[in-house]
Amino acid sequence: MTTFLITIVAFFIGIDDVSTKFFRRPLLIATIIGFIMGDVQAGLAIGATLEIMWMGIGNVGAYMAPDIITGTLISTSLAIASRGGADLETTVATAVTLAVPTALLAQQLLVLIETVNCSLNAWAARLAENADVKGTVWLIYPPAILTGLARSVPTFIALRFGAGAIQSLVDSLPKVIIDGLATSGKIIPAVGIALLMMAMIKKAEFWMFLIFGFVLASYLGLAILPITLIALVIAYLYDLATQKNTAAVEAPQSSEEGGYDL
Repeated sequence: MTTFLITIVAFFIGIDDVSTKFFRRPLLIATIIGFIMGDVQAGLAIGATLEIMWMGIGNVGAYMAPDIITGTLISTSLAIASRGGADLETTVATAVTLAVPTALLAQQLLVLIETVNCSLNAWAARLAENADVKGTVWLIYPPAILTGLARSVPTFIALRFGAGAIQSLVDSLPKVIIDGLATSGKIIPAVGIALLMMAMIKKAEFWMFLIFGFVLASYLGLAILPITLIALVIAYLYDLATQKNTAAVEAPQSSEEGGYDL
């Protein structure tokens, strides 16, 4: 029953990915899977880890990114199913280990789906030439159904045949491997957030704010909430200062333009 329910959820999440995009993030998907499987704590922990790890992933141009939806669905389901008496850290490490290769394999399936969807272009062109507005409605269904199947079918196969294999694999792993998986589960999210910061922090002065936040957290021992409140104040003051500098630069230019008009 659980396998069937997760498969249905995977199908509708796949449709959501090409429509509203409400549930495509790992944090939401893993939490839903955890709720279905009766382990919300593990779902939240896995989702938060995968969310940080894949925060900067996205499709750019013709590039098809790894399928983080299928990766989250399968890795979370199998990690929780094979948890047994394992602690939460080991479960998260197992999910992270499964998520990366699963997402990369599912990426190839998405490329195939998108290739099939391109065959609809000729049909869409004919409908446009005939101004057939009602006919274009039918163009929504084939990509949605194919994308839903691209997420639900691999999830069903993995749950139907993979849970026992994963359980046997986890049970047979020595402690040193489990400890290594737990360490990698901490390192990979750190690398992911570092890559995201490298892409987002373009100005050199912004790194000073990062260092300041690191000092507040590591050396002063402040919690997330006070650091966030301090960051809001600093961001507001920085915004005011940059606005005043911009206004000061633009003011002489506007007065010069006014004198020229007279």
